[in-house]
Amino acid sequence: MTDVANEADCSQATVSFVLRNAPGVKISADTRKRVIEAAIRLGYSSTKFVHQKSDANVAQSATLAVGFIVDQLATSPEAVIAIDAARQACWNNGQILLSGQTMHDQELEEKTFRTLVDTGISGLIYLTIFTRKIEIPACLLDLPIPVVLLNCYSQDHRLPAVIPDESIGGFRATRHLLEHGHKRIGMITGEVWMEATRDRQKGYKRALAEENIPFDKSLIVHGNWTPSSGYAATMQLLALKDRPTAIFCQNDRMAIGCYEALKEEGLKIPQDISVMGYDDEEIARHLHPPISTVNLPHRTMGAWAVEYIEANKKVRQPKKTIMRMDCALVERESVERI
Repeated sequence: MTDVANEADCSQATVSFVLRNAPGVKISADTRKRVIEAAIRLGYSSTKFVHQKSDANVAQSATLAVGFIVDQLATSPEAVIAIDAARQACWNNGQILLSGQTMHDQELEEKTFRTLVDTGISGLIYLTIFTRKIEIPACLLDLPIPVVLLNCYSQDHRLPAVIPDESIGGFRATRHLLEHGHKRIGMITGEVWMEATRDRQKGYKRALAEENIPFDKSLIVHGNWTPSSGYAATMQLLALKDRPTAIFCQNDRMAIGCYEALKEEGLKIPQDISVMGYDDEEIARHLHPPISTVNLPHRTMGAWAVEYIEANKKVRQPKKTIMRMDCALVERESVERI
């Protein structure tokens, strides 16, 4: 639906309303036509879950559901993307997705688990808002259904998990800049206590090492994922005597602040300085110029979790695995060769 929305020049919500012919929503005939034509051009299709009509079948259909628990739905869109991908994968399997938010409340979390299990779900996905190692809630270990950890993992690997390969993402972003001739590459990190920050920086260091470029800690400035911290960090980098020719921002939101700082200083992107982002948020396509970035694969991760449950719902002891999903490079117009 995201692709259809881009093609039809409207929001994803509008696409959803049009393709599902939602009642009571007033959308112009012209917009409806654009959406439908875009969907046809792109070969869009969706499998709808058909609700059973009889009371007996309703009870039977409970096993046609997957549970999805998230600790927090924050301003970051990744959790919503993962949930939507899982929902689509469920629909493709003739299932529905039942989701709940626990806000780190241990008592509420256990009640939510039990409530979902009582509905007869065939599997459960447990998502954390940021990638981290967790202590698995005890009640998850006793469930008679497959359980998948999404964006988190445990030290003992007692449950299968799917996480983004952040180190590869940091490596690819830095490598892209190196391939365009940049050797002094500034990095604006997220909060240092987060695994994503550390792993993206590991990838940055590895890419430099492979080109025999010494690591220069003066080129690393810490932010906190917000545009304002990206702005402040960029100003610090520009104040260096030997300033960088490129800046790698560890998320697209800090890149927004980076863009503003560079433009305020009269610098053109990418002619005077190249910029890389990370996450591939919607805003990345609409910056001027559109920013090269790295895709955070929550959509792929959400779909993988549902597929794992489907493949293992009859397996007594599913294989314990950690699946690291690729973070792909997305090339746009903010990087130029020097």
